[in-house]
Amino acid sequence: MIDYLLANMWQLWAVVAVLGLILELTSGDFFLMCIAIGAASAAITAPFANIYVQLAVFGAVTLFSLFQVRPFVLRYLHRNDSKFVSNADALLGRQGRVKETIKANGFGYVAIDGDLWKAVAQNDEEIPANTRVKVVGRESTIVTVEVCN
Repeated sequence: MIDYLLANMWQLWAVVAVLGLILELTSGDFFLMCIAIGAASAAITAPFANIYVQLAVFGAVTLFSLFQVRPFVLRYLHRNDSKFVSNADALLGRQGRVKETIKANGFGYVAIDGDLWKAVAQNDEEIPANTRVKVVGRESTIVTVEVCN
């Protein structure tokens, strides 16, 4: 068994590279991708070199990827992360239309980009259906809206 593995180390390195790629999909920080690049490089050298050279190639290419390639890639992949808003925070400032009357001191529903959101009026006033509103705040999944002028 060990003789087979030593003769076909490229297969083991290929499995490590593929697992690194798959696990990278869950993290997205390009760390596991560097390990996958190192394993792929070791898989390429495996038919021509012994295990010590393969480990040296794996370590050298992985370290090179971590310290040289990773910062370069992260700079371009996460260029606007500080400005990027997601989830319900992306609704702030958006406009929608009241689908179900927002009662005074109560709730109603607002359609924003085809999605219905539970809403309250900013000044606890009643807002009738089909009124254009703007999202001015949110608390959990309930948005606070005001009438557009």
